Amino acid sequence: MSTTTTAFPSDPGTSGAATARAALDAAFPQGLGSFVDGRVVTGGGERVHLTAAATGEGFVDYADAGAEGADAVLASAVRGAEVWAATDPFERAAILREVARTIGAHTEELALLESATTGKPVRDTRAEAAKVAEMFGYYAGWADKLLGHTIPVPGHWHTYTERVPWGVVVAVTPWNAPLFTGGWNSAAPLAAGNAVVVKPSEFTPASTLRLAQLAHRAGLPDGVFNVATGLGTTVGAALTADPRVGKVSFIGSVATGRRVAVAAAGAGIPTVLELGGKSANIVFADADLDRAADGAVSAVFSGAGQSCVAGSRLLVERSVHAEFIARVAERASRLRLGDPLDPATEVGPIITRPQFGTVTSLIEAGLAGGARRVTGTRLPDRLTGSALAGGHWVPPTLLDGVTPANPLETTEVFGPVVGADAFDTEAEAVARANATDFGLAGAVWTQDVARAHHVARAVKAGTFWINAYKTIHVAVPFGGFGDSGHGRSSGPGVLDEYTQTKAVWTPTRAAGAPFPSLSY
Repeated sequence: MSTTTTAFPSDPGTSGAATARAALDAAFPQGLGSFVDGRVVTGGGERVHLTAAATGEGFVDYADAGAEGADAVLASAVRGAEVWAATDPFERAAILREVARTIGAHTEELALLESATTGKPVRDTRAEAAKVAEMFGYYAGWADKLLGHTIPVPGHWHTYTERVPWGVVVAVTPWNAPLFTGGWNSAAPLAAGNAVVVKPSEFTPASTLRLAQLAHRAGLPDGVFNVATGLGTTVGAALTADPRVGKVSFIGSVATGRRVAVAAAGAGIPTVLELGGKSANIVFADADLDRAADGAVSAVFSGAGQSCVAGSRLLVERSVHAEFIARVAERASRLRLGDPLDPATEVGPIITRPQFGTVTSLIEAGLAGGARRVTGTRLPDRLTGSALAGGHWVPPTLLDGVTPANPLETTEVFGPVVGADAFDTEAEAVARANATDFGLAGAVWTQDVARAHHVARAVKAGTFWINAYKTIHVAVPFGGFGDSGHGRSSGPGVLDEYTQTKAVWTPTRAAGAPFPSLSY
């Protein structure tokens, strides 16, 4: 298969409008649109305007696909699903391995495109692009291993089950990690024999489109991996309530996820939902405080806090609380904010302008609720005195004294903001961790092995770390409890999410007459 790389400016410079525009022109000379039957198709609806997160400049607009475009995408996907389900599983596995290799050969291109159009630091997008290749490689290994069972039943029967795909799976992905979630929510359903339609956020469609192009180039048939670009109120609404869809996976806010689930249920479509979190990071006095401080900084400030598993609640045992807060503050002050395309940059801007407003307003609400600002008072001079001054920048912000009455205790910020407080007992720490409707993730730092496992079991979260934070892998189940959603989006078991069980009964002896009058 070809591994030709789309041209990218050799010296991209600042992550502003010109660079983002150049990246798009290189990848999509015909403009942004939906990916249908192996080609990009421009929409005809409302114009969607994209902004460079690092500078605040507008860099492109494109046309929403609208309900008409969604219909064309689904019609293509239905055709693709028939072809893909009929493809020999070993051939499906071979094609997905080629998809993984093709993505691997284009990781730098994908990383630069993602960074230029979203404002994510390129040090992060390089790692994420490599992870996407890994996702397809992992699920390629499962494509020819979807096993059924033989089941003993009374009487003379050979009874067995088989796993069959839903047909068309619609994956609605968020703006915070479009490339990563595009791979995360397409590789497994493709391995299971479904066609996939990814509906990326209207703010960040570019890397998902390029991912689909590369997958098609690697051998996926027309219609098997489509992308529908546009607004949630038009394209998203049309896709998630159409009876041609077999299943919907959604990553996003609780409010939107509930609307999607209700709309899908109205059409008889099941859903997998991942809806965010307000995760507690618990530090006991006996912990390795240096490691825990490093973990606390990584837990919330990597990705500028735009992560569903961010450790945005920092609960510290009172005897070491002051010392630990000082260690976290000192580390936060050293983080490098700057041009996302600079490999030295560690924290980038908030990706969308609306979210920037939400984050700043929630910081003010936390301060009004009695918290004390420890870090995050001002941006570094290298930002305020540069072309980046107009970007969506929020410095790493540590607020101490965030009590249970503070609005930041239970409100997801989705930005580089952590609220800290002290606790006295293990029971109090666990109660605080569970005093939220979310249940996505959490962590505990302690050298007491028994305590570590006890707390891990007691905290209601789908993923929990002991003396670590934020590591996930496609081979491990991921999902939440409560308002964090339902279903799992990774691990071997996710193949059960994307297939249905069919039972087949075959008599091994001729049956007797079903009614006495029919006997001979």
